Formats: sequence, C-alpha cells, structure tokens
Amino acid sequence: MWGLFPLYWPLLKPSSAVEILAHRMVWSLVAVVAILLVRRHWTWIRQLTKRQLGLLTLAAVLISGNWGTYIFAVNTGHVVESALGYFIGPLVNILFGVVVFRERLRRWQWVAVGLGSLAVIILTVAYGRLPWIALTLAFTFGLYGLLKKTANVGAAESLTVETVVLLVPALAYLALLGEENTFGTQGTGHALLLVGGGIVTAVPLLAFTAAAIRIPMSIIGILQYIAPVLQFLIGVLIAHESMPASRWAGFLIVWLALCVFTWDSLRNGLTSPRAATEAADEEDLPETALAARGG
Repeated sequence: MWGLFPLYWPLLKPSSAVEILAHRMVWSLVAVVAILLVRRHWTWIRQLTKRQLGLLTLAAVLISGNWGTYIFAVNTGHVVESALGYFIGPLVNILFGVVVFRERLRRWQWVAVGLGSLAVIILTVAYGRLPWIALTLAFTFGLYGLLKKTANVGAAESLTVETVVLLVPALAYLALLGEENTFGTQGTGHALLLVGGGIVTAVPLLAFTAAAIRIPMSIIGILQYIAPVLQFLIGVLIAHESMPASRWAGFLIVWLALCVFTWDSLRNGLTSPRAATEAADEEDLPETALAARGG
C-alpha cells in the first residue's frame, strides 16, 4: 500500500497539503485507537517512561514533517523526487549508524555511501537545485527511525502516542480554517477520503509489523524497496514527470549504490535490520518508507 500513496493523496484536492496532514493526524489516531480497542491492549500505557514519551514526542514532530513533505511533493508533481528520498533512506541510515552508534563501516558500505553521495551531486545539477524534497524525506525518516529504535515501543503503541501529541495542533489548525475546511464543503465522498487517510496510515504499518515477525530479515531488507519502485513508476508512467538523461544517470547510480548495499548486507548476514524496522514505522517511508515506506 505504501507504494500506491501517490495515487491516493491527489484524490484529496482541493484540500491543501497542510489540511490533508492535519486530517491524517486526527484520523490516524482514531484508526489506531480502534485497533487497540479490538486488541484490548492498554497495559503498555502504564509502562511508558518519561524518556520514552520525550523520544516519541520528538518522533511525532519528525514524522509530521515527513508526512507533510511527502503529501506536498505528490500533490505538486514531485513523485519521482519523493521516491528518491526513500531510495537513499538506507544510505542515510548507514551514516546515522556511524555518527550515533559509532559503527565501523565495511569497505562495500563505504562504496555504497560514496555512490549515493555522487548521485545526489549529479541530481542537484540535473534539477538545477538541491533535491531538498528527497533529502528532507530521507533524513526526517532516518531520524524518526532512530528515535523509535531508541524508545523501543511497539508500532501501534508508538503511533498512538505520536498522534496524541499531534492531535491538539491538528485540531487547532482545522478549527482556524473555519469555512475553508474542505471536510464539510466538498461532499461525503471527499470527507470519507480524508478519513481514509488515517486508515491507509495505520493498516499498512500494522500489516508490516505482523509480517516482520514471520518473514526473515533478509527478505524484509529487499522488500523495503518495493514501495519507492512503485512510486517511481507512478511518477514516470502515470504522472508523466520529466526524466531527462541527467536524472536517469543520477537514479541509476542510486540503484547501483543500493545493489552494492544489499549485496554486502546479504553477504554478511545483516540485511539492514534498522532500515526494515524504520520501514515498518512510516509514510512516507514515506514513509514508506518508511515509508514509511513513505508518505
């Protein structure tokens, strides 16, 4: 489902990206609380520490930025660039591993990071600007996953806390919109689509979490690329976004970097557990990728 998000968010026009984001926050909370009610799983609330609440509050800020950037990108014709963000996400995770966890990279991991950096330089020239959408998605989701890993709270539970944190600003924004709020002015179908934004956020996350328990991490590490591949294909084949030769060159180098990264992970029996975990947590990715993953 994450890979199909570029087909969903445009259906919510004429709602702005910020309004869609606010509704997504509200209805994601409703959806995940409904799931927890069915599961009758509430004991975790008493077990939350102040440190975990603080980490999840920061995670909420990051995921709201990730979701908002992704929705803006999709609804303004930057689907391909948003896909790039989730392609380079695993490479960003490697950098966080070095900086935060003092991990020592293997030779082929350095090669993958180097190729990814080269691709960003080429795409900066190709776009005529820094690919800020892709970099924002990659770094916000990477930091989000880092905080979630540190907090060590279940997927549904952490999403509940995050959306509770975001509920007040989301409701405040929707209240300030007044008559400009499209929820009650664009018909029942549009209102249901806005509500559906919460469902399409919560359901893939929980489905991935359930699958991750049953599927080897080596497979999870490879499957995480399905979403950005679908996003890329939607951007090129359905949205007909421009892809001159220079952009193709940048993307080909990114894909080469991911091939090197995946091959090295499989060879060493690691297959990116951190990236797979972060994929379960997103938008967007978005994420999608986590993301998300994305979106």
